[in-house]
Amino acid sequence: MPESPRPATGPGAALAALAAAQFTVMLATSIVNVALPQISSGVGLSDNGTTWVINAYGLAFGALLLAGGRVADLLGRRAVLLAGVALFGAASVAAGLAGSSAALIAARAAQGIGAAAIAPAALALVMDLFPPGPGRGRALGVWGAVSGAGGAACVLLGGVLTQAWGWPWIFHAVGIGAFVVLAAAPSSTPPPTNSARPSTSP
Repeated sequence: MPESPRPATGPGAALAALAAAQFTVMLATSIVNVALPQISSGVGLSDNGTTWVINAYGLAFGALLLAGGRVADLLGRRAVLLAGVALFGAASVAAGLAGSSAALIAARAAQGIGAAAIAPAALALVMDLFPPGPGRGRALGVWGAVSGAGGAACVLLGGVLTQAWGWPWIFHAVGIGAFVVLAAAPSSTPPPTNSARPSTSP
């Protein structure tokens, strides 16, 4: 079986880009919690709407995660990763610009859809880049640490950004991070190969 191609910049750079993508996904999960009072007054959220600002992301992410992995296997992991990051970044900016509760909730759901494409595709690329052995173990250790850091940083960053520049920046910051990943990922992640697709010839 042919080996998976390595990115020109090396597996370390690829791991950094993929881990950054995972960090933004985890950060977006709960970063809104600290800013909910400001968001509520900013877009006129009802109590039910406040709940949906949190749940729209989580439900879309969780419900489509397996589907995102399957689509990545069928269409190519890097292609699905880049499409997911682009959607995630655009939805994050749209959430920061939202002027109504409906627009904000829709943007959060779109964030979740993008995250459901990013997470399985990025993890699959990590597994492709690092063959079984100590290198893969270290890579997965970095992956787990970054995932935990993203979840832990949301409270601190949410509070700092809200106090410094207002609640829209909790979304804009996530969007900026996503676009940085989008710029770095094409040159650092492995290109698609025909060998990844099953052969239909006898």
